[in-house]
Amino acid sequence: MASALFIVFEGVDGSGTTTQSQLLFQHIRELGHAALLAREPGGTSIGERIRNLVLDPNEEQMTDVTELLLYAASRCQHVDQIIRPALAAGQPVVCDRYADSSLAYQGYGRGLDLALVGLVNKLATGDCMPDMTVYLDLPVKAAVARRSGRAGDTDRVERAGEELQERVKQGYRQISEQRPGSSLLVDAAKEVRQQSDFIRAELDRRWPSFPFKG
Repeated sequence: MASALFIVFEGVDGSGTTTQSQLLFQHIRELGHAALLAREPGGTSIGERIRNLVLDPNEEQMTDVTELLLYAASRCQHVDQIIRPALAAGQPVVCDRYADSSLAYQGYGRGLDLALVGLVNKLATGDCMPDMTVYLDLPVKAAVARRSGRAGDTDRVERAGEELQERVKQGYRQISEQRPGSSLLVDAAKEVRQQSDFIRAELDRRWPSFPFKG
């Protein structure tokens, strides 16, 4: 059985990770392959309850370490219950956010020790790491403008302000630069279809047998 690829999308809130992960998932399905579309936090009954808690704007007293550990708990359940079994069955996985969200938000954004965040991530994910992480790079003010046009209330993290998001953006850039072999930086200010076409072309270039490793 060919090994299936595990692709993750990351970026500041409003950068388009949900849109691009859905488009890639649909592309894989159109190629005739079963695939798993996942998201974080969430993805399991336990994870969804954690999601509701960690994003609740009324939880103003939540500490940064509590936030880190809640995300890790959701991720651990998600990996063991959903992601790892799908990959083991030869099913490609596309995930809207993963471990780098914790590095970017709780590490670079909140200021927690990066080594500590990395250790917590390792505990939560084990050896289940993506083959490629797509970083959607968008100016924070543009991301805020996009979010303002969405229906519904802003969540607790979105309400933390532009300064946090700017630190997160710079964090993502540093992370992507540290992993040139498994990262793809995308200009998220471009049209949605231009982005998705570029992502597909790069995936095909790196893995001619996409969505499998060959």
